[in-house]
Amino acid sequence: MNILLSVSIALLAGLLMTRAFKPLKLPSVTAYLIAGVLVGPYCLGALGIPNVGFTSHDSVAALSLISEVALGFIAFSIGSEFRVSDLKKIGKQAFVIGILQALVATLFVDIALWVVHMLMPDKLTLSQAITLGAIATATAPAATLMVVRQYKAKGPLTDLLLPIVALDDAVGLIVFAVSFGIAKSLVVGQVDMVSIIINPIVEIVCSLGLGAVMGWVLTQLEKLFNSNTNRLNLTIAFVFTTVALSMMEFHIGPVHISFSSLLVCMMLGTVFCNICPLSEDLMERADKWTSPLFALFFVISGAELELGVFTDIAIIAIGVVYIIFRSLGKYYGTAVSAKATKCAPQICKYLGITLLPQAGVALGMCTIAAATFPGGQGALVRNITLFAVLIYELVGPVLTRQALQAAGDIKPMSDEVKNRRKAKLELAKSTKED
Repeated sequence: MNILLSVSIALLAGLLMTRAFKPLKLPSVTAYLIAGVLVGPYCLGALGIPNVGFTSHDSVAALSLISEVALGFIAFSIGSEFRVSDLKKIGKQAFVIGILQALVATLFVDIALWVVHMLMPDKLTLSQAITLGAIATATAPAATLMVVRQYKAKGPLTDLLLPIVALDDAVGLIVFAVSFGIAKSLVVGQVDMVSIIINPIVEIVCSLGLGAVMGWVLTQLEKLFNSNTNRLNLTIAFVFTTVALSMMEFHIGPVHISFSSLLVCMMLGTVFCNICPLSEDLMERADKWTSPLFALFFVISGAELELGVFTDIAIIAIGVVYIIFRSLGKYYGTAVSAKATKCAPQICKYLGITLLPQAGVALGMCTIAAATFPGGQGALVRNITLFAVLIYELVGPVLTRQALQAAGDIKPMSDEVKNRRKAKLELAKSTKED
């Protein structure tokens, strides 16, 4: 009962907040996140009223399975954007920009935090600075996808954005593994080449392989059904299955075998959309089914945000440096690489802004750091990342929408649509009066 009440309150709070924010013309993602903060442990939950809001972070963590499933569907949707016909046009640009913007962001943050380390060695160690630089690569695909969907963004920038966001996860895994391996060697004085090189490559290869197999099997099973409803049910069940399988992990000798659920589900969507002739229609139907799931995911994400990080001035100061230089790295890394690959001027100018949101993947990275570093070193990395995620998640969707509007991918509502909506409202009003 408690879990069901928490889920219903979270979803209702998110939906009501979108209505409250409508006059401000903010993206629904921002409204969902703020709703999560309000029903979370620091606001409504702090009152201690049973079943009204999340009274602790443990109660939020109880709904982590919903977040895992939602991320699976988000990755599945992004993977469906990797159609071979489209990749022939933008594949090279997406590949170059996806890699360079991540590396430049890491470089900018590494240099900036190295300077902070030199000025305040007692507050920030070199290993912590290197780890935070690696975390800077990660971009949140969920917020970006939701903004694109809400405003029906369509155009050259959007076509390039979604593949880059997908590629960012693979690049981030490699950069984090290498950087974090170096950071650990500085702490313990021993270099582990298996952790630095072999494990991340194995994780990416295994994730892509599992996703490809699941995509092929899904396509073959779709042929057994004639009803689109049954095909949709099968597709949804397969995403659930894929998310579950991606949680597996085991060891073969010194090598750790694990999977990235984002990469696995992205590959599932990529293979499915390229070899199943009915994929486009099924993806459209699945998008409608997952709308409340995504809304709930962002409310839970808002409730997970740690407002307690604002009590430490050192975390705020280092966090501000991290945010500024990560943003500069993402923007200029994207702009330079986009210009080098001969992208349109509006893409060079605005694409980097859409890559600022940061959440799930970054939180996963900082959790690994917090569990590995001795003493309070890991906790500092985690709190700085949480501070940055809080700012990026609240501001990032708004900046993404503005960038897509400025680039012309979000079209203003035409007079015809406005008049049609106005006529519907007037008709509903007159019917109610009668």
